[in-house]
Amino acid sequence: MSSLIVGVDRSSSSRRAVAFAARLAAESGATLVVVHVIPWSPYSFTTPAENEHRSASKASEVAAAQQQIIDPAVAVTDEYSVTPTTSVIHGSPAEKLCSLAAGLENAHIVVGRTGDSKLKQVLFGSTPSKLIQIATTPVTVIP
Repeated sequence: MSSLIVGVDRSSSSRRAVAFAARLAAESGATLVVVHVIPWSPYSFTTPAENEHRSASKASEVAAAQQQIIDPAVAVTDEYSVTPTTSVIHGSPAEKLCSLAAGLENAHIVVGRTGDSKLKQVLFGSTPSKLIQIATTPVTVIP
């Protein structure tokens, strides 16, 4: 593997996934990409007024995710000799992680088993479950 993509959120499972991926990247020489996907659908119903402010809202969501999710995740990698790249994007988490992996050579996706919201998992299914079903690259799920 030459690229590790680790999907992150605020969960403790996610922090363990980052530590696992960072250790694996340090041992193998793979590049590490830390990604947070803000769930969003272009097909959601919004009012014209909401559409006018959507780009500003997206920018503030990205800034908040960088500070609250990405920066703490990158701090986990400090004890390993890797320097990750980071990304915050909008969309379906499983689909976006798979899309990123498809664009990298020999990619491997790493995620935590449980995410931020138990209610969302019950209603919509979990990102790891979707990844296992749709990914064309290896997926590791960390407990």
